[in-house]
Amino acid sequence: MDELEFMRGRVYGADHDDPGPRHGRRYAELVGGPLDGLLLDITDRREDEVGQGVALPTEIGRHGPGGRAVYVPRAADGRRYDWRGDVP
Repeated sequence: MDELEFMRGRVYGADHDDPGPRHGRRYAELVGGPLDGLLLDITDRREDEVGQGVALPTEIGRHGPGGRAVYVPRAADGRRYDWRGDVP
């Protein structure tokens, strides 16, 4: 199994021992970039926040440790967040 296949279906920021989605939670799929295929838990985000982008800390982006990957919701589909780039 390669790294991309391993990461699919996993929730961003979840415990490594229990990385899958949980019943009763809402998720958006991260599309592209270093976190491609991971799920972002949006359950506790207010409706106006769901329409905004997120900068997620990651060590596997362009800037390494301390960097963040920026994702924005897809206009026609709020269940997918598209990668817009990495920031330090």
